[in-house]
Amino acid sequence: MEDQQKSDLLGQREVRLEKLEQLEKLGINPYPAKSFKQYSNGEIKNKFEEFEGKEVILAGRIVAWREHGKLLFGNIQDQTDTIQLMVRESDLQEDLTKGYLGWDKLELLDLADFVEVYGTIGKTKTGEISIMVKNIRLLSKALRPIPRELKNKDQQFRRRYLDLVIHPDKVKLFERKAKFWQVQRDFLKSKGFLEVEVPVLEAVTGGADAKPFITHHNALDQDFFLRISTELYQKRLLGGGFEKIYTFGPNFRNEGMDEEHLQEFYDIEWYWAYANYRDNMVLVKELLLEIANKVYGKTEFTTRGHTFNLADEWQEIDYTQIIKERFDIDIFNDSDEKILEVVRKNNIELTGDINRNRLIDNLWKIIRATISGPAFLVNQPKFVSPLAKAHEDNKSLTERFQVIIAGSELGNGYSEINDPRDQLERFLEQQSLRESGDEEAQMLDIDFVEMLEYGMPPASGYGQSERIFWFLENLTAREGTLFPQMRNEIETTTREIYEGKVKFPKIVKKD
Repeated sequence: MEDQQKSDLLGQREVRLEKLEQLEKLGINPYPAKSFKQYSNGEIKNKFEEFEGKEVILAGRIVAWREHGKLLFGNIQDQTDTIQLMVRESDLQEDLTKGYLGWDKLELLDLADFVEVYGTIGKTKTGEISIMVKNIRLLSKALRPIPRELKNKDQQFRRRYLDLVIHPDKVKLFERKAKFWQVQRDFLKSKGFLEVEVPVLEAVTGGADAKPFITHHNALDQDFFLRISTELYQKRLLGGGFEKIYTFGPNFRNEGMDEEHLQEFYDIEWYWAYANYRDNMVLVKELLLEIANKVYGKTEFTTRGHTFNLADEWQEIDYTQIIKERFDIDIFNDSDEKILEVVRKNNIELTGDINRNRLIDNLWKIIRATISGPAFLVNQPKFVSPLAKAHEDNKSLTERFQVIIAGSELGNGYSEINDPRDQLERFLEQQSLRESGDEEAQMLDIDFVEMLEYGMPPASGYGQSERIFWFLENLTAREGTLFPQMRNEIETTTREIYEGKVKFPKIVKKD
């Protein structure tokens, strides 16, 4: 099959282009629009007894090819599995008018080509499930060979399409991710929640402490923001009469990248009228157990040096109390200077705007890293929770909870503010932080305050992102994302092939 004399990529591409021309001269379309594939490889192998002796049509990518005189063995790969092809010269039927290649035309095929095969299902002498091929038809000519391995993680992320071919187990990974989301949507539907759509472009963004991406709306001649959360629009819908709603989709935060954070990520977020944060804590535990059992068939996981069992009793951690116990800091009464001193003693690297909120949050993060969970963080102060309702027993605290697992925050929920006066006060505090240089502080959304003045019922909201999936799989954020955002680069060979035909963009790298 492969021309061994030309091992370099450009040489192999030239050989494949020549074969492409030969196929076209024979009247064969190397890129037909339709395949007649009937079954997946996985179906055939999982239900062999049902298919044995039957004639079927399969299709997939050639990933192996071995000639033995008048006998040829190959493997084709589809999304579900690989299956062996057994081709006898005497059995293969040529009909170029239908695209069927004869024995002497098989040399025009290469590894990585997509083909369709017709034949009988059986087993070889070695007991391997195979299709005894009678017809083989080209579906797509590959002009480049699939590399045996990609150099590094960056190459895997940039060329995920190759990574999936080289490591088909990753197809199963992202099938689990799809199931991870579907289980959540099914669960919420079973609880009476309705999926709703809210804008991705927002004139004023909010719902989380994050720096947004900015774009310009030409028709309206106004800057807009890519949403950082779906919260404020969903709560507008509560004011409009909906009682149980959720959204599923992407959010965007113009922040740093690390093993747990991406600028573009998917989450599911819901709002429940006439419920409070305690009601939602019960629902969240039930949902996470549902994910564990239906996606993984287990409740115990190990990730990032932590082992946890979602079926265990969930601990409740008091935010103010645990900081007091660990650092002897009273977050309400101690001075900024004292808190800063403790932060520095613990070698915490401070970046961006340094204010009291950020200092205290850094202390909490040290503690959080030691907690395996599952646990709920409760009793967070009002000054770090601008959208959470004040606790009825202590107005300096909020009715907020966060899911703490494996040293990280994996979900966030609270009893929602529905007092427009309280909400305006919180927004003004956040606006003051923004004016002092905190780009992650929330914007003043006066339209939202206006909605509250018309009335919104008591409610609780909760959101969790695909970070939970990354943790359950013990993957980094980029490993658990099909196409993570990366700096744009054009592969050297591609530049060489298309130089003079294509005007390549200049890529400016910032130090």
